[in-house]
Amino acid sequence: MAVVGAHKIEALFKKAAGLQISKEKVKEISDVIDQKFHDLLLIGEANAKYNGRDVIWYSDLPLTKAFRESMQKFKDLEEELALQDVLDHMKTLPPLYALEVELENKAAEIVGTLVYVLANIAKEFSRNDKVVSADDLKSAERILNLTV
Repeated sequence: MAVVGAHKIEALFKKAAGLQISKEKVKEISDVIDQKFHDLLLIGEANAKYNGRDVIWYSDLPLTKAFRESMQKFKDLEEELALQDVLDHMKTLPPLYALEVELENKAAEIVGTLVYVLANIAKEFSRNDKVVSADDLKSAERILNLTV
């Protein structure tokens, strides 16, 4: 089960960065987004534990100023991901601490922002082409791995 559906990923890449992606790349993108979302939650869990809590707060996630600005840009697209789909996907992940209500409510927005960020990084490599190549996607993934 993917955290974001194939059609939504395609739509977000097009709307966020003007890029088209092939059906073959959707699974790869979905896997990257799944991993980055889980990474954010793992750091959030470590921060909650450090602060003596067994609940992950929104403020526990390592969201940079740039990420928060990208969250606003994602919101400006007026695209929404189904919150329940994200929460259901989280049940397939290795067990984590419980999430506070604010974080649960922002989970879909965080996932959408990850797609937005990956699309815009890929756009930097696909400057003269509207179709994302496998190499462009790998380069974008490497940068996302270094920054998130």
